[in-house]
Amino acid sequence: MSPAIESKNVPIRGRARVLANVADGSGRKLLLAMPGWPGAIPGQFLMIGAGAEAGVPRRDPLLPRPMAVFRDLGPDPTEGAAGDERRFELLYRVVGRGTTLLAEALPGQSISVVGPLGRGFPIEADAGLAILVGGGSGIASLYELARALISKGRPVLVILGARSKPDLLARDDFAALDVELLCTTEDGSDGIRGRVTEPLAARLADLDRAPTVFAVGPTPMMQACAELAARHSAACFVSLENPMACGFGVCLGCAAPRANGGFSLVCRDGPVFDAREIDWEGLP
Repeated sequence: MSPAIESKNVPIRGRARVLANVADGSGRKLLLAMPGWPGAIPGQFLMIGAGAEAGVPRRDPLLPRPMAVFRDLGPDPTEGAAGDERRFELLYRVVGRGTTLLAEALPGQSISVVGPLGRGFPIEADAGLAILVGGGSGIASLYELARALISKGRPVLVILGARSKPDLLARDDFAALDVELLCTTEDGSDGIRGRVTEPLAARLADLDRAPTVFAVGPTPMMQACAELAARHSAACFVSLENPMACGFGVCLGCAAPRANGGFSLVCRDGPVFDAREIDWEGLP
């Protein structure tokens, strides 16, 4: 299996126009249109401003937020849209001041964007099963991956996990894809009661041929998925969500320890890594 891949699309910096900003369970979907948006490969992210831009530049909060590109939707078909505008969608949760301001952005307003950034998931035409495991807002990194794998003819199993049913972000979006979908909730309000590692372990034990596992979510969840995959000789790729301030390797705030020593920068060398490269015990 190939390592994480780097996009040939050159990142751009600019302003994206808000088309919609709506609730999705306990999360929100932010639909944007941006002139010259080059498109993202599955697993890439962008740095987005903390809320809509105003007449006076905002200094609180100052730093942008890293967010996965949930969906790339192509040209904007609405009347009056610029010819080079392309649409993309973000899936996020309101967890602090920055995302609170982002949730208040209205259609027609603009938000600063830098991206796409980082290295994405390896996508290969292969007969083996691809198992996509997502927890929390990490689910946002998996939708385009599922679509890309399907286009390669790969069978895809998606396992989504959350505390309760309202926390299962984008459930309907995945259900509409040609995938096998399993959901887990810790309180049993939807799907299997428990955590994503339980159906993952069961499926790994039931397969004659090792699949490829792709996991995104809280660090303990990804580590558990990586350990299960290793136990069954399955390749495993993860997307780390370390805090970052710049997104392109200047601030050094997203350094992650490597299993063989040293550090990688999640923004520049990732966010997608082969799980074997990570020193899981050294992660914050």
